[in-house]
Amino acid sequence: MAAFLRRRDEFAAGQGLPAAVAHSASASRQWVSEELAQSAEHVAERGRAEGQAWLSGLWRRTAGAVWAAVVLLLLGQALTAVGTGWTAARTAGLAAALVLASALTAASWFHRSKGGVLAPVIGEDNRLSTSRTVAAAWVLFVAYSVLVLAGRLAAASRHRERDALISGLDLARGAGVVTVLAVLCGIAVLVRRVVGLRVLGQRLQKVRADRPRAADLLTDDAGRGTFADIQYVVISGVALVFAAVRLARRPEQLPDLPWGLAVVVLVSAATYLAGKYAEGGRPVILSVVRAREAGDLDGPIRTGDDIEIRGAGFVPPGAQGADRLARMVVRVGAVHVHVPLIPVPGGFRNPTDTLLTVPVPADVEPGRVEVQVVTAAGVETNRYAVDVTE
Repeated sequence: MAAFLRRRDEFAAGQGLPAAVAHSASASRQWVSEELAQSAEHVAERGRAEGQAWLSGLWRRTAGAVWAAVVLLLLGQALTAVGTGWTAARTAGLAAALVLASALTAASWFHRSKGGVLAPVIGEDNRLSTSRTVAAAWVLFVAYSVLVLAGRLAAASRHRERDALISGLDLARGAGVVTVLAVLCGIAVLVRRVVGLRVLGQRLQKVRADRPRAADLLTDDAGRGTFADIQYVVISGVALVFAAVRLARRPEQLPDLPWGLAVVVLVSAATYLAGKYAEGGRPVILSVVRAREAGDLDGPIRTGDDIEIRGAGFVPPGAQGADRLARMVVRVGAVHVHVPLIPVPGGFRNPTDTLLTVPVPADVEPGRVEVQVVTAAGVETNRYAVDVTE
């Protein structure tokens, strides 16, 4: 990557051009674009291979994190038992953690090539899914709560104590937790369906990431923080902490999440879902004009001229890399023109999300032709008609 960036900046400064193309601006631009596209594709291949290797080794780290959480739970129980003594509830909590950790470790091994424990929460675009992660956290918490009750029930010797533990599973006591769990799991399934349909309908552009990152939970595909995701994770996390405290204080029943807090979580989930419906949009061409440099005469669009395609959504979120930008294509009539990469210090001047500059090839027949952009995500824009003269 460092070598690619250094080469890009050299080209931006006009260095490294062969003498055969240095005399022609269009030839040098095309040669630079091809060189950068090939180098970027090589970097992207290395990045994908590194991401796959990182994902294959992730299962050991996730399994280690699970058992580290068990050790922290044991230490916390030991510290809180000073002065009060070890209780059956602490034994049940530790036994439930061991059972859950063993199950997660086994699942991590079976999915060791796909991220271990994180495999179910990694989306089809190779990013961590916010909705699946939040839902999975609540599923694990509820499973742990039920295992704690099961452990206490197995150790109970008196009939009255067993009846009290069984009554702790009544819906009247755990209605808030059950409602939140049902809604969050439904949100996770619905968001996957919504995103899939919008991608197939070309109303949302998605590009695959090299590997998942923890920041994916709070950001969009371009790495920018999004309000819908942040508030969803924060509010769900706060409610989960509150439920965990309630379980620690009253381990003989499901955590009785107050309805006020449950409604707050549901409102947060609805906001997140609305954000998923609102994000994205199909790229659109607003206008096509003849590119004019300082000193050029005004005139119609002719073959060989550069045209500026102005619009929005040409660069999908997460497709700012040179390998993605090099995949953009403009159809001018029946001719497919690859958008040239024009480097500047620190980035690229072409293409951008709102402006593309491409030459009109000589194979285009004079007359009225249609211009259409195909983005790196494979989404097509509307067709825009222009007149090409000889």
